[in-house]
Amino acid sequence: MNAAVHQDERRLVPMTVASLNEVLPIEQAAYEFPWTRGNFIDSLHAGYAALLLRGAGNELLGYFLAMSGVDEMHLLNLTVAPAHQGSGHALYMLDALQALARSRHAAQLWLEVRVSNARARHLYERYGFRNVGLRKGYYPAAQGREDAIVMSLSL
Repeated sequence: MNAAVHQDERRLVPMTVASLNEVLPIEQAAYEFPWTRGNFIDSLHAGYAALLLRGAGNELLGYFLAMSGVDEMHLLNLTVAPAHQGSGHALYMLDALQALARSRHAAQLWLEVRVSNARARHLYERYGFRNVGLRKGYYPAAQGREDAIVMSLSL
């Protein structure tokens, strides 16, 4: 935990194509099968909600991307830089996501999470998401494909 990053120093700012040079190293450090630059660019061009979490000295702590739909919002990617995990930044971003979804009149938040990602599943469950389904072979894996748990949070 980085004690230098205090809650009042955090702020969310829009992700841009220019910020991807900072985002991609974090994405690659955090995941075995990271999003590509193209995935991020496509999401930005589609107009998805894409926010960076900045800390003291403008340090990139994390980011999230979400897609709005009719009466719902779908979390596509929420990542905290590995060096800053365990500091409450994911909860901060989930709070911001929930506020954004409510401002867009969404009734539900949706996400998929790898079956093997126990840490993320626990975070989402603690936050109030509930398991609502399973997508077989949803994610690439070292040995074929991995299932995803579908989770939902009623707003």
